[in-house]
Amino acid sequence: MIKKYIHILLLTCFFLLLLTTSVSALPPTSETIYEGIDVSNWQGYINYAEVKNAGIQVVYIKSSQGTNITDPYFRVNYTNAKANGLNIGFYHYVMARTEEEAIREAEYFSSVISGTTPDCKLAMDFENFGNLNVEEINRLSTIFLNRVQELTGKEMIIYSDAYNARNVFSRELAASYPLWIAEYGPETPSSDVNWSSWTGFQYTNSGRISGIRAFVDRNKFTNDIFLTSPSSINTTGNTTNQIETYTVRRGNTLSEIANEFGTTVTEIAGLNGISNVNLIFPGQVLKIDVTRNFNEITGNAYDMNHVIYTIKRGNTLTSISRMFHVSIESIARLNHIRNINLIYAGERLRINN
Repeated sequence: MIKKYIHILLLTCFFLLLLTTSVSALPPTSETIYEGIDVSNWQGYINYAEVKNAGIQVVYIKSSQGTNITDPYFRVNYTNAKANGLNIGFYHYVMARTEEEAIREAEYFSSVISGTTPDCKLAMDFENFGNLNVEEINRLSTIFLNRVQELTGKEMIIYSDAYNARNVFSRELAASYPLWIAEYGPETPSSDVNWSSWTGFQYTNSGRISGIRAFVDRNKFTNDIFLTSPSSINTTGNTTNQIETYTVRRGNTLSEIANEFGTTVTEIAGLNGISNVNLIFPGQVLKIDVTRNFNEITGNAYDMNHVIYTIKRGNTLTSISRMFHVSIESIARLNHIRNINLIYAGERLRINN
């Protein structure tokens, strides 16, 4: 008899647990789910062909942070993910503490992603609040979100962990913007937030994907992650672009020209309507945007096959090889370095990507 009662009690507890789990689960906005990742410079160079073959459909790329930081892998991530037919979104890491800074960050974010064609809603990643109170956080968030939408014409989404989605971001923001929630552990996120559903769900920060050497955030996305009008973004915020011209000489390649001006092959090709980056002609006049010299910001530039790294004081080939996950021998061979213990600050190295 006692065993029978124990059995009934266990079954009752089991069903109560199922009921509680069902009630407390935050539902997705649609039944169709897309596998996704989000990436930044922390993942290093990514082989997007392998990523796509591993079943990934959506890639969110960090573009920028604050008012003057561009992720050093932003352009190469965008170019290569796009070339492999993946759905792309961008996110900006907000650091604003005043209304003026929120506006400037929105303009900077919009400027960095100008000329790109994202497929997914633009994401605000605001998680480091300093001494801001809840009212201030929501006011700065609203200013940032509204300004980005005004400049780009694209819809926005809020990235947040479960705690901030419950205790910080307001119901007014939840009613206006979809949620990309980060909650590690449960199979579905908790419903104890100010949103009634999720559009993105980041369920681990230690995922493993073929084509990426480092850990990577894994996500699930619904149909509502996609933009209504996935067209090109054409804005530079309040920045006035400085354009120079260059006349192509015999033997020039776009890679060489991009390195000389501290820009990228992709940016030159886009500005000049070049569809085949391997086909330029002597005498051809190219427009080159030198507003924000890429090397000055990050120390890196990119050609079609290599990262171009500017050596900094204190660097060694050992430290550089670890940074880019390549061997010392490959760097030395590619750059014709005879003495691997003798490199100079300011010199630029080609590194296989």
